[in-house]
Amino acid sequence: MEDLREPGPNDVLAAAEAAHALLAPLVGRDWSVIAGDLEWDCRTTLDHVAGVQLFYATHAANPTQRRLPAARTPNPDQPVAELVEVHRALAVVLAEVIRSMPEDARGWHPAGLADRYGFAAMACTETLVHTHDIAQGLGVDFTPPPGVPARTLARLFPWVNDEGDPWQTLLYAAGRRGLGGNERRAPNWSWQCAPLSEWDGTERVRAG
Repeated sequence: MEDLREPGPNDVLAAAEAAHALLAPLVGRDWSVIAGDLEWDCRTTLDHVAGVQLFYATHAANPTQRRLPAARTPNPDQPVAELVEVHRALAVVLAEVIRSMPEDARGWHPAGLADRYGFAAMACTETLVHTHDIAQGLGVDFTPPPGVPARTLARLFPWVNDEGDPWQTLLYAAGRRGLGGNERRAPNWSWQCAPLSEWDGTERVRAG
């Protein structure tokens, strides 16, 4: 049974549907513009988000402590309209894999061995935050589905104080903005994808 206090497959689907609803009508725009403050253009950013869904699904479905070979190669010639559909389709695959994961199952990620809730939260962060980046590049606003940012934030970033808008706080946690007098987080920010019971109480950052 899904724990509604933690992000799960329904959150993955809700995030993907919100992204699709925003992006599908915009496929005729110029996607070669830079996405937000990234170095990627909007098309490359969307390709990355699609690939992440399959990366997570592959590792969630194969309990292992090592990185598995890539299951998808980005195609720079694939039309944006197809990429928008590919992302939504792969999010459905990921949601079903997460739904079938036993509670004690773990899968590899560079930030730690993730459980089902960790994979769901990472997928939601990738989809929501990068849709925000793309929306900035295309000059439109993006509003995430209710509840998803709060569950995602609590699961991946337990050291971030959430006393305001969970969406704006999630953007802060993902290094997209300052918040409440705090400057933007450094580019080496990371998250707690392993179970929260294993969190040591410190802020996660990427090594190197």
